[in-house]
Amino acid sequence: MARQAPTTTQIALLGGETLLGRELQEVLQSREPEVSVKTYSAGGEGNFGEQEGEPVYLEPLNAQEVSSSLAVIVAGTPEGADKAYQLAKETAGKVKLIDCTGYLESRSEAKIVAPLMEEPKQSNWLLVIAHPVASALALVLKRITSYRRIARAVVNVFEPASERGKRGISELHQQTTSLLAFKSLDKQVFDAQLSFNLLSQYGEEAPVQLSTVEQRIERHLSALLKGFANGEPIPAPSLRLIQAPVFHGYSISLWIEFDPAGGAARSVNPQALGEALASAQIDVRSAGEEPPTGVGVASQSGLMAGDIRVDRNNAGAAWVWVVLDNLRVTADAAADIIRSLGTNS
Repeated sequence: MARQAPTTTQIALLGGETLLGRELQEVLQSREPEVSVKTYSAGGEGNFGEQEGEPVYLEPLNAQEVSSSLAVIVAGTPEGADKAYQLAKETAGKVKLIDCTGYLESRSEAKIVAPLMEEPKQSNWLLVIAHPVASALALVLKRITSYRRIARAVVNVFEPASERGKRGISELHQQTTSLLAFKSLDKQVFDAQLSFNLLSQYGEEAPVQLSTVEQRIERHLSALLKGFANGEPIPAPSLRLIQAPVFHGYSISLWIEFDPAGGAARSVNPQALGEALASAQIDVRSAGEEPPTGVGVASQSGLMAGDIRVDRNNAGAAWVWVVLDNLRVTADAAADIIRSLGTNS
C-alpha cells in the first residue's frame, strides 16, 4: 500500500521533555507556526510527561505515527534514537530522520549536516546535525580564509553543564549550594567537583566522558571541512574541550596563525579580520562594543565573535573569542531542515 501524504505538516519529536526538546519546540513554534509538533518521551516509549505545566500521558512512538509525519526529530536517549531509526528505515526513506544528538552518526545512511553554513542536502533520509561547536568552528574558519590562508589553529572550547541535560544543570546547582553550605556534593553526572572549578576530564564513573564529546566534535569538524576540498584547504585545528562551571552557552578561544608572505610574517589587522568574519550568521563585536559573552548570546541565533587580538609574541597570529547558545544553534539547524523539507515537498 502506498504511503499517503500527511494532510497537515506533522513533525514527531522524540525527547520533548529534554532541554533540547523544549528549545526545539520553541524555535519551531516561532519560525514554522504551520508545523504541528507531536512530542514523545526521550526513549520513545509510553510514559507520563508534562505539557504547559500539566501532566499528560505521552503515547509510544510507533510505525503509524512515523509514517504520518514529514520528519522525526531525535532529541532523546540512545535507545529512543535507535527506535526512531528502525521505524523511519521501514518507510524506505520517505520520512526524514533528523538526529540532534549524534547517536546515529555511525549508521551507514547518516549524513552530517550543518545548516548554519549551507542549505542542507536532501539526498539522505538520515541527517545528523553536526555538534554545535563543529558547526561554529567550520563556519568561523571558512570565513577567516577569506582574510588570509590559515597555517594552523589551536582551539580551547569551554563546555556548559546544559550539554549534559537537566541532570547536568541540576548537579552544578546542587554542588554550588552545597559547597556554600558545607554539605556533600552530588557527582552522578560529572563524577567530580565542577562548581567553582574547571575540568579537563570527568571522573571515571561519569556516564559520558569529556574525551568522547571532544572526539565527536573533531569527527564532525573534519567531515565539514572536507566539504571545502574543492577550494582552499582548511587545516583541522588542534582542539581541547574543557568543562566550565557555567549553566549555558559555549565559549571558544581560537588562536590562528596565518601563512607568512614572502617568508616573513605579516602583522594581522584585527579590523580587517573582523570584517572577514562578519556575516549574517556571525555578529562581530568591535573594540568599542560589549565583548561577546555566554550570557549575552543566550536565546540568540548564530554566533557572536569579538575581542580580536594580535598575538603579542607572533605578529602573524591572532586570538578570536567566539560564543554561541548550544541549544539554539542545534534547534535552528533542525528548523532550517524542516523548512527546506516543506519547500521541496
